[in-house]
Amino acid sequence: MSNAHHTSEQRLLPGVLDACCGPRMMWFDSKDRRALFMDKRQETHPMAGCGVPGRADVVIAPDVVADFTDMPFPNESFYLVVFDPPHIKASRAGKRGRFKKIYGVLPNDWKALLREGFAECFRVLRPHGMLVFKWSEHCYPLADVLELTPEKPLFGHRTTRSTHWYVFMKEAA
Repeated sequence: MSNAHHTSEQRLLPGVLDACCGPRMMWFDSKDRRALFMDKRQETHPMAGCGVPGRADVVIAPDVVADFTDMPFPNESFYLVVFDPPHIKASRAGKRGRFKKIYGVLPNDWKALLREGFAECFRVLRPHGMLVFKWSEHCYPLADVLELTPEKPLFGHRTTRSTHWYVFMKEAA
C-alpha cells in the first residue's frame, strides 16, 4: 500500500477503535462518531429467555464485522484502541447463558487468540497512541493475560474484585 493511499485511508477513519465492541455496554454514547465499533459477531439475543424478564435484548451491531486477530485496517490507523475481549471459558458459559450472549466466549486456545489480539491492537495503534485494555478475572487471572504481550502498561485500575482496566502507550519506532 502506498503512503498516499495509507494516509488518505487513515483520514477516513475516526480516531478511536473498539476492537471487540459487543453490545457497547461500557460506552456513554454507544453511537459516538469518534469511534469505530468492530466485532466478529453481528447478532441479537432476546434476554427474556435467560431468566431476565423485561430486560432489553442484547444487540451486537458493529460498524465493521471483523476479528480482532485480523483487523482490516492499515498500520498505525488509530490514536486510541479499546480492547475488551471475551473473558469466559466456553465450558463455563452454558448453552443459553446470558454472559455468553453479552460477552462471547474464549476458545480452548485462548492464549494464542489474546496474544494475536494484543499484537493486532498495537499494529493499528499510532505511535504514542493509547490502548485501553479491560479484563475480568472471571475465568483467567490478569497476570496470565498480561504475559501475552511484550508491552507494559502505564497504569491501571480495579473496578471490582475481578474487573481491571489497564492503559498502555505504544512507543515510537
